[in-house]
Amino acid sequence: MATMAAMTLSDQPPPVSDDRAWRAVVQRDAHFDGAFVYAVRSTGVYCKPSCGSRQPLRTNVRFFITPDDAEAAGFRSCRRCRPRDLSPAADASVERARDFLDRHADRIVSLHELARHVELSPSHLQRSFKRATGLSPKEYQDARRVKHLKSRLRAGDTVSRATYEAGFGSSSRVYERADRELGMTPAAFRRGGRGVSIAYTTAGTPLGRVLVATTERGVCAVELGATEDEVLAALQRDFPYATITRGDDEHAEWVRAVVSTVRDPHLGVDAHVPLDMQGTEFQQRVWRALREIPAGTRRSYAEVAKAIGQPSASRAVARACATNRLAVIVPCHRVVRGDGDMAGYKWGTERKKRLLDKESQ
Repeated sequence: MATMAAMTLSDQPPPVSDDRAWRAVVQRDAHFDGAFVYAVRSTGVYCKPSCGSRQPLRTNVRFFITPDDAEAAGFRSCRRCRPRDLSPAADASVERARDFLDRHADRIVSLHELARHVELSPSHLQRSFKRATGLSPKEYQDARRVKHLKSRLRAGDTVSRATYEAGFGSSSRVYERADRELGMTPAAFRRGGRGVSIAYTTAGTPLGRVLVATTERGVCAVELGATEDEVLAALQRDFPYATITRGDDEHAEWVRAVVSTVRDPHLGVDAHVPLDMQGTEFQQRVWRALREIPAGTRRSYAEVAKAIGQPSASRAVARACATNRLAVIVPCHRVVRGDGDMAGYKWGTERKKRLLDKESQ
């Protein structure tokens, strides 16, 4: 789909034509909620097709595929119909879609097949599903398969059998996802992570002790704590089956860059320092968005959700922040509640406050 600043339904092969969209607005047809929004030039507001506000003149109406497109064109959300919220009908369709995917987790379900099952257009379903879950139907299926793969490997299945049972078409697809989703090869995961080596070192900072852990792929953890024992225990909780050894000289250049950033978050980490961030596709998107927040700036969970194209996924963004293993480097401390409250922080709210205060100087 194109990403122009403002897109009318006629700018691309649309889910519905402009004429059909206008009829839906006139009829206040809730079946089209989520398929598009309409904006009124005279008021500067955009709405759901089912909005109960006064019917506008056709000449004042523009149609947009998504709320983001309407806002990019300068329109604001209607406070009456809340067009970013899913309608009950769309919410029910998403639940039916999830149930169908869960019941057919042993095979790949195409978007068109899924759309036929829930009686929505593919584009409408894609947008509604992603707004409700934070994942596209394909990403949801992938996450389910990886979860099933992990379960079968833990149960002792061979890699080939676990791959087949999880619904992956070939072992090559499993290995393509292994680094990102498992943090190791499937064979190593089957052994409980044994054989995966992590080296760590510690240093003193104004925030207490910092532990920097690395694998061959890059920096995999940055822990903050009051003592050596505290930061080491945190690393062991995050990587319970890995072989963890102290290695003060391992990847010294990476470690120096990380420690410097913890001491002065304004510095940031250079692009040449690789990060071994293991997480789902959604978590990865959130963590990348966090790294784009400038030092001294705060964002709300809702703003981060909007930045990754998932405006209704504020809670999922908060969970992704809570699972971040790279303190300061992936700056989840820059995310606060919508009312400005600092909210929680994995490494303690007092450290979060000190980081924010330092960055604002």
